[in-house]
Amino acid sequence: MVRTIRAVAVASLVAGFLRGGPAAHAQSDRTGHPLPAKEVKMSFRIPEPMRIEHEELHAALVRLTKESGRTGEAARAVARVLEPHFVKENAYALPPLSLLKPLSQGKFEPSMAEVLELTDRLEADMPDMLAEHKDIEAALKTLHEAATAENNAAGIEFAEHLATHAREEEEFTYPMALLIGRYVKLRAAQSTR
Repeated sequence: MVRTIRAVAVASLVAGFLRGGPAAHAQSDRTGHPLPAKEVKMSFRIPEPMRIEHEELHAALVRLTKESGRTGEAARAVARVLEPHFVKENAYALPPLSLLKPLSQGKFEPSMAEVLELTDRLEADMPDMLAEHKDIEAALKTLHEAATAENNAAGIEFAEHLATHAREEEEFTYPMALLIGRYVKLRAAQSTR
C-alpha cells in the first residue's frame, strides 16, 4: 500500500514536471498582495509515515542491542553503522519529501526553493549514502545469520525489514527527493522570468 501511494505520488510529480506544471500559487498578505520570497520561511518536515517508520526501526534495534549472544552483538554492529546514516537521512534526505504533496497538486511558492540546500546536499552525498547502505547491508546479513542461528524471530524480522527499507530508499525515496529538487529548481527558474 505504501509503495503504491509513493508510486502514484512520483507519477503525479513527474507528469507535472513534464507539463511544466500549472501556474504558481504565491502566498499573499491580507490585502492580496504577494509576499516577498524572503519573508516566507519554509519548514520541511519528514512525512509522518516515514518519521514513524524510522522511529519504529530505531526502537526495534534498541531492543535487539540489549540482547545477549550473537544477535545482540550483531545488532550493536548494525546500530554503529545505521545511526549516523539515519541522522543524515533525517537532516537532508527525507525532509524534501514534505513538498511532494503540494507539488503534485500544482502548488508552488518561491520559498520552496529553500529545499535546494537539502536536495543539493543529498545529491552531493549520494555516493556516500549508497556506500553506507552497503555497510548496513553487510551488518544486516551478519545479524540475520546470528538471529537465525539463535532462533531469534525479532532479529530475523528486523534484518529483513531494514534490508527492504534500504532498497526502497535507493529505488524510491532518494530519487524522489532529488526529483523534487530538480522540479523546484525548474519552477523557480520559470517564476523569475
